[in-house]
Amino acid sequence: MKPSKICAALFIGGLLAACATPPEAPVASFPVHKNSIGMELIEIPPGSFMMGSDPKEKSRANERPKHHVIISKPFYLGKYEVTQEQWRTVMGNNPSVFKAHGEPVENVSWEDVQVFIQRLNEREGTRGYRLPTEAEWEYAARAGTPHMFSFGKKNRVREHACYFGTAIQRTCPVGERKPNPWGLYDMHGNVWEWVQDWYAPDYYAGSPESDPPGPESGKTRILRGGSWRSQLSSLRSAHRGARRPVHRDGRSGFRLAFSPQ
Repeated sequence: MKPSKICAALFIGGLLAACATPPEAPVASFPVHKNSIGMELIEIPPGSFMMGSDPKEKSRANERPKHHVIISKPFYLGKYEVTQEQWRTVMGNNPSVFKAHGEPVENVSWEDVQVFIQRLNEREGTRGYRLPTEAEWEYAARAGTPHMFSFGKKNRVREHACYFGTAIQRTCPVGERKPNPWGLYDMHGNVWEWVQDWYAPDYYAGSPESDPPGPESGKTRILRGGSWRSQLSSLRSAHRGARRPVHRDGRSGFRLAFSPQ
């Protein structure tokens, strides 16, 4: 009997729940670091994962080869993308195109983010705030899953991602969708997230296995995660975007990493 007929039969018998999509894995409970401006950063444990994608994912050449990566030290990563209120508190302005309470700051360049980080570190009396590396970002985005998306099935994308395929025409409030299995919100969609690394299309072919830092130089910096304006393929955990460090638009924001000093 075909699945649709089985479900129809179960419905007649009052057991439609048996046909529902299997439940997602429970969200892990990791320690949280909270700073003076209300940022919450989740402790990400060390571990290893397969970085990149297979050709069957309809992936780009710059996502291959798929390779083993070790994240050797724990670090903290923002539970949410940095918001407009947090940016304004540190920088005294709001450059966002879509100005709204609770939404991610956007229209910020990689270089703008470096100034924000410097001022936040000074404010907090630390040198620990930074952008995540590309490897740290993908490790956290996958959250122990091997799939194209941390939530597994494509039919769950509307529950987890603010993106164009759901007729979204702008950013969404951070944390409005469901988190990934490690409790991180908006790792897929909402705004592209700057990471620390320079971009090189062939970097994966020779990157170190442990804590890859990215190329030593380049012309563009990497963005990850897709945005509200992206198609589904750009939301994949392995997808790599790149822009010049001075690039700004209403789709580009960031989340912070923190390594205690």
